[in-house]
This record gives sequence, structure tokens and C-alpha cells, in this order.
Amino acid sequence: MNVFNREMKRRQKNWAAVLEEGHQYDYLRDEVGSRVADRVYDIARTFPLALDIGGGKSHIAEHLSQKLRRQSEIPTQCVLADEEFLPFKENTFDLVVSGLLHWINDLPGALRQIHAVLKPDGVFIGAMVGGETLYELRCSLQLAEVEREGGFSPHVSPYTAVTDLGNLLGRAGFSMLTFQDIDDVQVHYPGIMEVMTDLQMGESNCAWNRRSMLHRDTMLAAAAIYKMYGSEDGSVPATFEILYMIGWKPHESQAKPARRGSATASFRDLSKI
Repeated sequence: MNVFNREMKRRQKNWAAVLEEGHQYDYLRDEVGSRVADRVYDIARTFPLALDIGGGKSHIAEHLSQKLRRQSEIPTQCVLADEEFLPFKENTFDLVVSGLLHWINDLPGALRQIHAVLKPDGVFIGAMVGGETLYELRCSLQLAEVEREGGFSPHVSPYTAVTDLGNLLGRAGFSMLTFQDIDDVQVHYPGIMEVMTDLQMGESNCAWNRRSMLHRDTMLAAAAIYKMYGSEDGSVPATFEILYMIGWKPHESQAKPARRGSATASFRDLSKI
């Protein structure tokens, strides 16, 4: 699959990274990084060697370090690499984490590579943007284009559906799959232009079928429609659906399902117990 222009996404991220006040736009990445870090600490074991894929400005590692600061600092090493082509040997890491891994063309292939670099009984903890993300913006732009131009084109990137996650992890070879939960993170803005301005900080649409520009009349109509989602204080919401998942690399020590037909009691008899 070749949905995204990866070279354009690289240029977008490089441009956003050198902005003097670029840290002001990291609120969503920091929030997701904090929640992924919390899920790491939910697992009662230590991880001598971990990999953060798409770490950016260390949005996950920063929160892990804050919780360990009283004990010791976590030594880290940054590697510039493509998320779709991991430059690591098989069976290397005890833990792989990833926050907002959603600009991947070959997601099944990327998950297989994550599975490969994990040691047996290693765990992958990831967060991904779900398909309902930015539905307010998507609907406003589509309705405005239909009304002003007689049709619409995609302006918001396609995202993974929640129903696909279990299948993707299973196909990649993970066992003991845990699809933990979905978080709807809602951020309020003065208007649609502020939403789109913030998205330009490394999260602009880079799909090959994107439209390069919007007509002024269409933008004005979209801004008016977006206000229909607004609250009493005049602000408008932007909803980000975040999907969290955990998958383990198989190991002989892990619990396994009982052999089919080995049950000693029937569900029919549960009421008698």
C-alpha cells in the first residue's frame, strides 16, 4: 500500500521541529506519551532494553524518566531511522513503545518488524489515532465543499479503524493481545483556522490523494458549519480518538488456552454450581 507521501511527511516534521515555539504544539503528543508511560508501569516487570518508535521529542521517554528520577536516569540513544524499515537485529528489545504511529503505509509490515525485534516474551505497547479523529473538521469541510463546489475531496488523513487492531496484531504474530481502551481527547479552539494551524505543525495531511488548497469561499462556509459544534463560550472542539493496544511476543512460559474438548464442566451446569 502507498497511501501517504512519506517524503512530504518528513519535510513537514523537519519544518515543525525547527520552529522556535514548536513545543507549544506538542500538547497532544505529550498527553498520549504520558498515557502510554502509565501503561508501561501497569506491567509488573522491568525492561532492561526498550525501543521507542517515532519518539520525536521523547514524548514517552520523558514521562518514564520523570517517574524514575528519584532512582536513576534512563540512558538513551537516538537513532534516525524510518519507522517502516527498522535497523535492528531480531530478538533485541524487551519492550517496544510507540505513540501516535499513524503515518505508516505498510502498517502490517511495520507491526511484523516490531514483533521481530522483540525478545520472546517481550511486549509492544502502542497508541494510534483512530478513525473517528477530527470528525468535526472532516464533516465541516465536506459539507462546505458540497455546498460551494458541488463535490468534496479528502482533507483529513485516513486512520485505522478500531475493529482492525486485533486482526493486525494477530497477523503480525503477537499473542495475549490486549486491546485496552479508547480515549477521546477533546481540545477546544477559538475556530477552525486555529485547528488547521495547529495541525500544520507536523500533522498535516500527506495522503497522495489530498487536495493542495481550499477556495476562500469554501473555507468561510466550513468555518460557519464548524461553529455548529461550538459550546456556549464560543470555542469549538476537535476530537482525537486514541486507540491503545498491547501485544506480547510468544514464549513457552506464557499461559496457553486449554485444548479444545478438555473441559470438565458444561456451561449448562453453571446455574447448579
